[in-house]
Amino acid sequence: MKRIVLTFGFIAGGILSAMMFATVPFLDHIGNDRGEIIGYTTMVLAFLMVYFGIRSYRDNVAGGTIGFGRAFAVGIQITLIACVCYVASWEVIYYKLMPDFGDKYAAGVIEKAKTSGATPAQVAETTRKMEEFKAMYKNPLFNVAMTFVEPFPVGLVITLVCAGVLRRKRRTPALGDSVLSRAGAS
Repeated sequence: MKRIVLTFGFIAGGILSAMMFATVPFLDHIGNDRGEIIGYTTMVLAFLMVYFGIRSYRDNVAGGTIGFGRAFAVGIQITLIACVCYVASWEVIYYKLMPDFGDKYAAGVIEKAKTSGATPAQVAETTRKMEEFKAMYKNPLFNVAMTFVEPFPVGLVITLVCAGVLRRKRRTPALGDSVLSRAGAS
C-alpha cells in the first residue's frame, strides 16, 4: 500500500505544485477570482489521482476487492501527501518569490469592496479585517494551516466519492453456483 499511496500522492502533489508555480507569477494579470477558479479546477484534476490510486490498490494488492474503509484509508493518505506538497510549494513561493502577497491580496479585497458599492463604514471594516489577516498570515503556523485548508476539503470529498464508487465486496458463491460449477466441470 505504501508504494501506491506515495506514487499517486506525489503525482497529485506534483500537479498541484506545478500549476501553482506556473500561475502564481501571473496572478496580477489573472486576478484573484480567476486564480481561484484555476486553482480549484487544478485541485479537482490532481485529486483524480485518488481514484486511480484506490483502483490500483484494489486491483493489484487487494485481489480485486476493497471495502469502503480501506478505500478511504488509501485515498485520504494520497490526499494528505498531495496537500503537504501543495503547502510546501506555497511556502516556497510565499517566502521566496512573493513576500508581498498579503499586502497585494488585502489591497485587492479592499478595492473590490470599494467598487462593489460598499459604504465607507463597510470599507473601513474590510480594511480592518484585512490588516488583521495580514498580521496573522505572517505567522508561519497560521500560514501553513490556511494553505492546508485550501485543497484538503476538495481531496476529502473526492476521497469519499471514490471510496464509495470503487468499493467491491468479495462475492461469495451461492449454494446453487457451487453445484452448477461442479456439474459443468465434469
